[in-house]
Amino acid sequence: MRLFLVLPCYNEQEVLPETAKRLKEKMNALTQSGTIAENSRVLFVNDGSSDKTRELISALHEEDALFQGLNLSRNRGHQNALLAGLMTVRSLCDVCISMDADLQDDINAIDGMLEQFRAGADIVYGVRSDRKKDSFFKRFTARRFYKTMQSMGAETVADHADFRLMSARALEALSTFGEVNLFLRGLVPLVGFRSEVVYYERGERFAGESKYPLGKMLHFATEGITSLSVRPIRTITKLGFLILFVAVAVAVYSLVRYFTGQTVPGWTTIVLSIWAIGGLIMISLGVIGEYIGKIYLETKHRPRYVIESYLKDEADEADLRDPAVGQ
Repeated sequence: MRLFLVLPCYNEQEVLPETAKRLKEKMNALTQSGTIAENSRVLFVNDGSSDKTRELISALHEEDALFQGLNLSRNRGHQNALLAGLMTVRSLCDVCISMDADLQDDINAIDGMLEQFRAGADIVYGVRSDRKKDSFFKRFTARRFYKTMQSMGAETVADHADFRLMSARALEALSTFGEVNLFLRGLVPLVGFRSEVVYYERGERFAGESKYPLGKMLHFATEGITSLSVRPIRTITKLGFLILFVAVAVAVYSLVRYFTGQTVPGWTTIVLSIWAIGGLIMISLGVIGEYIGKIYLETKHRPRYVIESYLKDEADEADLRDPAVGQ
């Protein structure tokens, strides 16, 4: 069984040497036990890093054939970088495991994932067993994110990021999804096939800074909801009918008071109504605009990533089917 580990990297020079060291120990242990084939590999995807990440990946590849490197032509974001790695190895591996390069994902959980794969699972999700190490704000926003996704009709796995195992046929199925606006946590469940869950305790970041501050987290949440669900637009429609019903009720009430001679100037009510309806209209236009923007990007058919170079084994050259441009 040939295993590929795929790790997107963006400015990870501080953590990459330790990550490579731990992954090498794990891969050697799995090879010696006969769990994986000797030609299993670790693929680092350099997502247009501006530090020495690219140089470190090249040095690791030159020192040990275990490590491979994929350099994108520019920064395309975590999800596109991850997809580039997955699509590159899909024709080379029997099974692939994606994880972050910051060592927060438990490397030892790989054993459990491979056991589930041997038992017949095509997809195995790494799910956090708890969030005790997170701040109150992080726990609260994370829970609200997954509940919001579920309420919007998006099929996601709670407390699961991008630490997952996928079989070769699951990767082939994923390659048929052509969305430019990527949210892999929602797309992978749509692939189908048998899936299982492995629980693990997420550790602290070994070094460096988080690549997902609050602003990016909010953008990521918006991407996930609007990429997988049209329920926000339907909610606006329902809200519009509700407002229409209230407007009719207010009109009837106003006419009754007018014909009974009980009209009183309602400047405050009018002003508040105008501001409330105006705000609702602006929000509605914003939500609709978000979907129109995504349609605009999808119709352009721009590539999701462009590969500049691939540091790989010569033996893999003949088997590589993925083009340099990810459509």
